[in-house]
Amino acid sequence: MNTLERPLDGRILGGVCAGLARRFGLTPLTVRVLFLLSLLLPGPQFIAYIAMWIIIPSEQRTVTRAA
Repeated sequence: MNTLERPLDGRILGGVCAGLARRFGLTPLTVRVLFLLSLLLPGPQFIAYIAMWIIIPSEQRTVTRAA
């Protein structure tokens, strides 16, 4: 499995849903729809999203140099 990190490509807001999708082998659209549906339930989903945005590290861009 991949590590949990927010990808640089495919972000819409903070990359949290895209990172969770990559980690668990789902499509980002599936995770985004599940998150939107979870907003219909009472609870701190938006606060959890903000916390994950802060806690989950962003993907590092690799630089290749020609010798």
